[in-house]
Amino acid sequence: MPHFLETERLVLRAFTTADIDHLLALDNDPEVMRFINGGRPTSRKAIETRTLPRLLHDYPCWQTRGYWAAQEKHTGTFLGWFEFRPLEENSPAVVELGYRLNQAAWGCGYATEGSRALIHKGFMDLEVERVTADTMAVNTRSRRVMEKSGLSFVRNFKGDWPEQIEGSEHGEVEYALTRTEWEQLQQRSTD
Repeated sequence: MPHFLETERLVLRAFTTADIDHLLALDNDPEVMRFINGGRPTSRKAIETRTLPRLLHDYPCWQTRGYWAAQEKHTGTFLGWFEFRPLEENSPAVVELGYRLNQAAWGCGYATEGSRALIHKGFMDLEVERVTADTMAVNTRSRRVMEKSGLSFVRNFKGDWPEQIEGSEHGEVEYALTRTEWEQLQQRSTD
């Protein structure tokens, strides 16, 4: 199967059932899951019945998936995943950007590199008009990736958390980037 996207250091490829152990390790790292579910463990059954089916889903507007396994290009090491999925099944106009990388990949610029490449592909090849991303307000690392990827702060909001986790009392933040804003950024970088 061809890769969805390659960067200087990353390969983004479709998930397969062979990724269950990678996902299990990723979702059972309390620090990785700190801003997702408070760091609680995830069962193998949950990975098999909920997580993997979501990651394998094809979107009709693209005839492809919206979640991509991230590997280090030269070693093939599994780093985590990126999300770049349409918010509406049949329209590529607005997509959500997300990422979940293992701790060994933190601080290496992989999240920004993958995000920028997905944004570029979205605006150039996938008919995307707006990219949006959300995180907890206290998740400063993720917010910094969004900013370095070209997204701008839009708003604070209160999420519908089934269970409160540390920091959720501060709410969530939304960041976004439109095609027009992205084109302006591209123009400025070539001037």
